[in-house]
Amino acid sequence: MKTITANRLVDGDVVWLGRNGDWVEFVEAAWILNSEEEMRAAEEFAKAGEASQYVLGTYAIDLELKDGHLQPTALKERIRAKGPTTRLDLGKQAQRLLRSA
Repeated sequence: MKTITANRLVDGDVVWLGRNGDWVEFVEAAWILNSEEEMRAAEEFAKAGEASQYVLGTYAIDLELKDGHLQPTALKERIRAKGPTTRLDLGKQAQRLLRSA
């Protein structure tokens, strides 16, 4: 499983490519790419996002299901998906806790 990630230019936030070419703020909402055909279509959406200067630095990452949750396989990408490792009250991890409360 793969998806496309980037940084949103307006605020620098980490985003992932959604199913319809939109950019989503949580990796769980990302378009999961399971074939070369889906990867080519996603890369076209990513190029369009960069061309419109909405995102910068698009690239593909590997994903896995762990304990029933979708997450990046690489440590760097898990940190980008969650937020700071020293302050759990900041970043996307804190937003998840607020949403679930």
